[in-house]
Amino acid sequence: MPRSVNAVASRARRKKVMKQAKGYFGRRKNVWTVAKNAVEKAMLYAYRDRRNKKRTFRALWITRINAGARQHGMSYSQFMGGMKAGGIELNRKVLADLAMNHPEAFKALVDKVK
Repeated sequence: MPRSVNAVASRARRKKVMKQAKGYFGRRKNVWTVAKNAVEKAMLYAYRDRRNKKRTFRALWITRINAGARQHGMSYSQFMGGMKAGGIELNRKVLADLAMNHPEAFKALVDKVK
């Protein structure tokens, strides 16, 4: 009995990877082994950086809140401590937006916390 190979599935798998490698430079886009490695590495970077993005945005929000709070004579830690003590539950994303785009609203929060 001849050897049975599921060529349909194999070809579909290769086709899927080659489609993902579209737009890559040089052999990375059209040579199977190189494309497979390039796509695998790209997926690892994407996975890692989806997590890193959360860190970098949190750091950005903290920087913006700190800058806004210091304009009113208060440090970031004092401001956030006062927010927690005052029972004001606004997340850092919203606070950063207020500090940047609505300074009068942010000032009202700082005055409430002081």
